[in-house]
Amino acid sequence: MSLDAVLSRIDETLPEALDRLFGLLRIPSISTDPAYRGDCARAADWLVQDLQSLGFEAAARPTPGHPMVVAHGGAGGPHLLFYGHYDVQPVDPLSLWHRDPFDPAIEETAKGKVIRARGSSDDKGQLMTFLEACRAWKAVHGALPCRLTILLEGEEESGSPSLVPFLKDNAEELSADLSLICDTGLFDSARPAITTMLRGLAKVEFTISAADRDLHSGMYGGLARNPIHVLTRILGRLHDDHGRVQVPGFYDDVDELPEAIRAQWQSLAFDHRTFLGDVGLSIPAGEDGRTPLEMIWSRPTAEVNGIWGGYTGAGFKTVLPAEAHAKVSFRLVSRQDPQKVLEAFRGWIAAQLPADCELAWAEPGGSQASVMEIANPAFEAARAALGEEWGRQAAFVGSGGSIPIAGYFKSILGMDAMLVGFGKDDDQIHSPNEKYDLESFHHGIRSWARILDRIAR
Repeated sequence: MSLDAVLSRIDETLPEALDRLFGLLRIPSISTDPAYRGDCARAADWLVQDLQSLGFEAAARPTPGHPMVVAHGGAGGPHLLFYGHYDVQPVDPLSLWHRDPFDPAIEETAKGKVIRARGSSDDKGQLMTFLEACRAWKAVHGALPCRLTILLEGEEESGSPSLVPFLKDNAEELSADLSLICDTGLFDSARPAITTMLRGLAKVEFTISAADRDLHSGMYGGLARNPIHVLTRILGRLHDDHGRVQVPGFYDDVDELPEAIRAQWQSLAFDHRTFLGDVGLSIPAGEDGRTPLEMIWSRPTAEVNGIWGGYTGAGFKTVLPAEAHAKVSFRLVSRQDPQKVLEAFRGWIAAQLPADCELAWAEPGGSQASVMEIANPAFEAARAALGEEWGRQAAFVGSGGSIPIAGYFKSILGMDAMLVGFGKDDDQIHSPNEKYDLESFHHGIRSWARILDRIAR
């Protein structure tokens, strides 16, 4: 039997696949709210039963938080680990939903049919595309295409507090040749994409203090040091006139983008005017001489996320504040180390502090960037499979944000991650009226069947 028979099976059984997805979507597995703890456990049990029906050995593993669903099945060929998450975001404000967020339905929109429900795109609809591909493969061939391990998390939307300990405790069991993650989207809502670069993150909050109390600006203004002046003067020097970060050594571990990837990104014809126009802007900022996609996918950043100090209430209070505070974050790329970057930033600030000022440093945090080894033949195999399904050549893309699980798979389990997803920019994840296009669900299932076929061969 051929791949065509699997694809036909997917098409014929799409109504049944939707029924199963709707069953999972009806479970309000909101991980961040203790009131829904039982529902998170119920969602995990639902997935265990579904995986067992496909022939997987599956169980809900306890953690200090919500259960991890782990399943093993298949034999021979490469060993693949698939990751998804079954927990969802809260639904507030409920008044902005057009329907009950946990009463899924197919709705007609101007752009086509969509699945409307919380979790339809992030991430229940996405993870079910993979399980449904496995289901069709098993129905046609009587076995799974290769050795598969499934890991489904229940705390992704609440910071994944149990994930790293679980990976470390079960590293031997979960390690595979390659991990697959379905929590991303199509490029420009139309072209299939494989995310191969994820920026890391370093973040810190700090305080600059001067006098031992707020001072009357009439009595002390002009003589006493104002911490807000000091803070803003320093942060104003964070970038030069060409958009480059001025922290010493910041670019030491930043690699240049390979020419082949740069050319591929250029072929995507990214419209930065529309991208910025959608948020009321028009002119690109950032480093001179870099394309817009380079700046949001493969270049590091330094951003001031918040500044406060003094009196900010109603009316006016003429004080010189004793303290000024700021939150600063860095998006990291290539080999940049979060701790190294933050220590360099701290030293850079301290070197500019005038007399009578002190620096207090809150506990910093961060994670490294992830850069996938696309020389692995599985990446080109998946790229070809996606192109066949969607009728457009798939692209290797970057992500401006951070997806920590991909980095954990690399640092803890020692394997690369292939991030393939079918969400669209207008899916309204984390917002009221979340949706997942029916086309994304249907073609997503077919896409995974094609990818598994090519990688297994």
